[in-house]
Amino acid sequence: MTKKPLILITNDDGISAPGIRALIDVMKQIGDVVVVAPDSPQSATGHAITINSTLSINNVHMDPDLDQEYSCSGTPVDSVKFAVHEILKRKPDLCVSGINHGSNSSINVIYSGTMSAAVEAGVEGIPAIGFSLCDYDWNADFEPTKPFIKKIALEVLKNGLPEGIVLNVNFPKLKKEAIKGIKVCRQAKAIWEERFDKRTNPQGKNYYWLTGEFVNLDNGEDTDEWALAHDYISIVPVQFDLTGYHAIQQLNNWNLNDSN
Repeated sequence: MTKKPLILITNDDGISAPGIRALIDVMKQIGDVVVVAPDSPQSATGHAITINSTLSINNVHMDPDLDQEYSCSGTPVDSVKFAVHEILKRKPDLCVSGINHGSNSSINVIYSGTMSAAVEAGVEGIPAIGFSLCDYDWNADFEPTKPFIKKIALEVLKNGLPEGIVLNVNFPKLKKEAIKGIKVCRQAKAIWEERFDKRTNPQGKNYYWLTGEFVNLDNGEDTDEWALAHDYISIVPVQFDLTGYHAIQQLNNWNLNDSN
């Protein structure tokens, strides 16, 4: 009998979010599932970890099919660290993060708690995928994503991933019959044009809300933004070695060791 793969599931929207419940439904078809996820929403926390306060873990029973389902008081990255070093008896065969309520394409990847959890798993040597749906509605329809998630996860389990790589998968906000296919892409060059919405409370003290507009600066047809805009699922291979290798030679030409 073939041993089932061990799959770690996490997210950044919190353990009760509909997106992670949909992801759990898919992964239960593939392997043995362990869930460790934040106990409350942790969107845009990036790769933050908890070092100045304590962490707590609670065994919850939201899915009757699962014995190992835990809520974590910390961040998505905390959840992965705790799962790997305290809960799991062996390294999982796969870590999946999501399904995020909202896009993590382009520059959003660096802010994303969903993708940071996947990256942390990758740092630990675990094949990892972050899944996101470009729909911020809490009651978004995740059903059309499920067969594609299963297909992608099975391909990763079968083929593995290149060393130092995790996958950033984004789904357009579409019905199943409208999805044209899957494209492997590069990350589009884009920015957030940000501003702070200044307000005043009844006591006369100023406070601020961060707001802004996402601006795609990239006209390439090989990007995640192009794929999503044209009804494709985008897959971007993401590396967590942040070295800018192309700049090393240029910096070596500087007079960095010149005492004058």
